[in-house]
Amino acid sequence: MRVQVDPSLCVGHGRCNADGPDVYQLDDSGYCTIANAVVSVGLERQARDGAAACPERAISLSE
Repeated sequence: MRVQVDPSLCVGHGRCNADGPDVYQLDDSGYCTIANAVVSVGLERQARDGAAACPERAISLSE
């Protein structure tokens, strides 16, 4: 699974990190710093939960 974050849509709510702390890292202002990353085995649920929590729909997942 891959995670892609559109930085132009992220407004820094930090909900992705709250639901997926091992997948989504935030900068000092609360913006997601992942541009495109492979999700480690066992963290798929965190990736899905974090993406679903984003109110701006800035996160997309692919297999």
